[in-house]
Amino acid sequence: MIPAFTVSQLRAAEQTALAAAPDGMPMQRAARAVATVAISRLPRPLPGRRVLLLVGSGNNGGDALFAGALLRRRGVAVTALLADPAKAHPAGLGAFRRAGGRVVDAAEPGPVATFAGVIEDTFTFGGDFVGVDLVIDGLVGIGARPPLRPAAARLARLTGNSRAEVLAVDLPSGIDPDTGDEDGPAVSAAVTVTFGAPSTGLLASERTGELVIADLGLAPEPEGLPDAWAMDDADVETLRPRPGSGDDKYSGGVTGVLAGSARYPGAAVLATGAAVRLRPGLVRYAGPQAEGVLARWPEVVAAAEPADAGRVQAWLAGPGMGTDGRALSRLLTVLEQDVPVLVDADGLTLLAEHPTLLPMRTGRDQAPPTVLTPHAGEFARLWPDLDPTRRVAAARAAARAADAVVLLKGHRTVIAAPDGRTAVNVNGTAWLASAGSGDVLSGVISSLLAAGLDPFLAAAVGARLHGRAGERAERAGIAGAQALWDQLN
Repeated sequence: MIPAFTVSQLRAAEQTALAAAPDGMPMQRAARAVATVAISRLPRPLPGRRVLLLVGSGNNGGDALFAGALLRRRGVAVTALLADPAKAHPAGLGAFRRAGGRVVDAAEPGPVATFAGVIEDTFTFGGDFVGVDLVIDGLVGIGARPPLRPAAARLARLTGNSRAEVLAVDLPSGIDPDTGDEDGPAVSAAVTVTFGAPSTGLLASERTGELVIADLGLAPEPEGLPDAWAMDDADVETLRPRPGSGDDKYSGGVTGVLAGSARYPGAAVLATGAAVRLRPGLVRYAGPQAEGVLARWPEVVAAAEPADAGRVQAWLAGPGMGTDGRALSRLLTVLEQDVPVLVDADGLTLLAEHPTLLPMRTGRDQAPPTVLTPHAGEFARLWPDLDPTRRVAAARAAARAADAVVLLKGHRTVIAAPDGRTAVNVNGTAWLASAGSGDVLSGVISSLLAAGLDPFLAAAVGARLHGRAGERAERAGIAGAQALWDQLN
């Protein structure tokens, strides 16, 4: 797992490490890591390629300037736009100038465009960074909170017009390092290079892009438990239940699926298929779309009502099931059972319309686990006093209030448990933003629940599997939610 920490944890570890390290060594190592990633993103040949540094004050700007000096020695044309020349890192600026880098004062007076004449022999500037191969964002580091100051904000806005990739140093400027939240302009990076360990905001923000964690060889590690986690594929293979030689169809986990209606028959097929493909011992379907489910998945045991479905180890309730009185009755039957239940889609709508339902389940003594998987709109209906755009804080507050695991869907899906454990899923693709994709996700997680995985881990592992399936489907050029079935292994 990738552990993420709060800024206070990271800064405390950083201060201890810096006190023990030779003067200047950590920044030189950081600059080398940034330059290495920059070189990997630049087209070949390197000589003559053009890089623009956006340079703020302090060590973050120093990292960018030293990295720029290294790039200059490889023949790259590098220009530094200084947001505040008086506060630029002195040693970094000196090294950059000695290497032949161009320096431009981007501070007031006048917009950056007025400096085009100064740097037109290095690159063309006409409202975007035309002719630039890579922009390196060194405006602010993890010690800064949004909003950005005016000069830095102006430069951050300009990156949005650029056709060049952006490499962020430490974090994309303008995001909150603890949460990933924004308050004003922020940089969207194709890749972010951070050092030692990431902050939670780096995991949570979609502006991070690809995350590269550079080991500077410094100790100690941050103290205390991580603030959040991100899983990788190795974690999935370790945690994902696999049938053993002694398992039968019951010991391998029995998943119940309550989904589908006359209006949304496909939801039943998609959710059930995802559960089947995760290979539990048995999948039972309950609902009005038994014929369609059995036509695609003949190994499923089907019934019209959840009360008649038989014994299960976990239930999924909600995808496409409708919100009428019959659907409500079926949901009540599932919620009353003493097994883990995942509620999604129409099931969440019913919980929002009938606010006593969830407390009735989670508030009883020794209540079985509940997992809720809302998108932003469903989240807002369930918890109207919470802001789903403040994703980490909102998911944590909702999990505590509901006494349930909450998976807040999005490009960076956030999973929070009532005990405070938090995970952020960092894989996936826009390919997953299609009808039925959420039905597949809920089927995957419910199968993991039935196999006995801890509900928080089941949600985190399921999100990772779902994201990986989307990436594989995109590479294969196969669209549609059912394409995810074949990519789940």
